[in-house]
Amino acid sequence: MGGVLAKTAAIRGGYDEALLLNDDGLIAEGSGENLFMVRKGVVHTPPTSAGALDGITRDSVYTLLTEDGFTIKETQISRTDLYYADEVFFTGTAAEVTPVREIDDREVGDGKPGPVTKRAQELYMGTVKGELSSHPEWLEYV
Repeated sequence: MGGVLAKTAAIRGGYDEALLLNDDGLIAEGSGENLFMVRKGVVHTPPTSAGALDGITRDSVYTLLTEDGFTIKETQISRTDLYYADEVFFTGTAAEVTPVREIDDREVGDGKPGPVTKRAQELYMGTVKGELSSHPEWLEYV
């Protein structure tokens, strides 16, 4: 219910999505997505201990990016950290891998999906469509 209320408030404020903070005022997740932030080539995501859902899509993207050679750190992320991020993206069942263009009216990077976000999209979509053979155990053919 908290996620629904947060998203409703965000939309009323003219935004597309909400960021949920934990009791310490740090980023936990979006209203229905996990968050990833890229800074200086390193990918960061809040740990589940910060209140982030241990999402299947989060885990899949984490695995795929790690296997592709990216360094991923589960770190506490503040709202201010996002202002200095090179890239930010959400992951989730419905979101899949969705780039974040701005946060609090501040452009993220150059306001366009960055190379890590694009790579995460390619890897994820290629895997779930069965175009990449790296994780056939994740698929159920119908």
